[in-house]
Amino acid sequence: MDVFDKCSAFTRADDIKALGIYPYFQDMEENFGPVVRMHGKEVIMAGSNNYLGLSKHPDVVAAAKKALDTFGTSCSGSRYLNGTLTLHTQLEEELADFVGMESCLLFTTGYLSNQGVLSTIVSKDEYLITDKDNHASIVVGTLIAKAMGVNVLRYASNDMESLERVLKKIPIDAAKLIISDGVFSMSGHVVNLPKVAELAKRYKARLMLDEAHSFGVLGKGGLGTASYFGMKNGKDVDLVMGTFSKSLASLGGFIAGQKQVINYIKHLSPALIFGASMSPPNTAAVLAALKIIRREPERVERIIEIGNYIRKGFKAAGFRIIDGVTPIVPVIIGDDIKTFQFWKLLMENGVFANAVISPAVPQGMQLIRASFIATQENHHLDRVIEVFTKVGKELELI
Repeated sequence: MDVFDKCSAFTRADDIKALGIYPYFQDMEENFGPVVRMHGKEVIMAGSNNYLGLSKHPDVVAAAKKALDTFGTSCSGSRYLNGTLTLHTQLEEELADFVGMESCLLFTTGYLSNQGVLSTIVSKDEYLITDKDNHASIVVGTLIAKAMGVNVLRYASNDMESLERVLKKIPIDAAKLIISDGVFSMSGHVVNLPKVAELAKRYKARLMLDEAHSFGVLGKGGLGTASYFGMKNGKDVDLVMGTFSKSLASLGGFIAGQKQVINYIKHLSPALIFGASMSPPNTAAVLAALKIIRREPERVERIIEIGNYIRKGFKAAGFRIIDGVTPIVPVIIGDDIKTFQFWKLLMENGVFANAVISPAVPQGMQLIRASFIATQENHHLDRVIEVFTKVGKELELI
């Protein structure tokens, strides 16, 4: 038996390619924001996480270019040793202020943020309680923690009775952390934060929220899930994690919380200490994007409006969707091959969206994950609804 035998036996991707309906690793040749160029033609982008449309904003691009000229392409080291720039410190201070926390720490990616925090802040014999639908980065973080002797317990997604049953099993005086997505990336569902926070307080647990898909989207001015529910970070949520690859038009991630807690993570997280720091252009781009979000809250209002507009159109056409309030609008297909066929026909008609199959979603819930950009105009949205409807009828889904 050779360790590589399983690689040659893996033919799933090649089988789909042979059918001409392989939807992944598609090259983008140019990005115009609401529209991109793929396979030599322009297509409407209905599958991006660039929620506020800032990745092509002239201020963001200019800030990245200036940082490139000033600092070069790379920090060439970790934050811990030789990779901290004034840009990093400035961004940490501004993010802490924006989310209403005492302190903030940057990580190279959002994925590393979850791994780096969970495997550091929860120790041997302590308890980590996680939603079953949490992002893969949280899942991997819990696996690392489990290997280090942490007690990892899961509860049914957004099911508060399930969460309470789990909490009741843990000694009341045991150290425990609840971790949940603010917005679940595949369904677009918003966590029942008021109840999670209430249970956390009742059972003496700390609460960490992954705001990757809610930062810049939900709440007053894009402040996130706590703001959406009229709650406060620092009071109702102990740790806020976020990523820069979505609303903030860059690459990287952060964790924000009490000063002593962030200082602890800063000096003990392997993901931070041994990982290269965010590049200068990436960091400067986030700073510029954050300024735009502060001065243009109408972008947040527009992206919520777009999500509602698309949901209304898809429902009117007869699609089965997962309802919500965010710019993530999943259309349930229910079969792997039909999902790929749907994706292919969308592309042929000038619309790009994401094909999602198991294990990312349960069997029978395979879907097209549509997501939108605040700079898209109604004629883009109408065309998306028109093409989805055409394809849905062709595949006899509606």
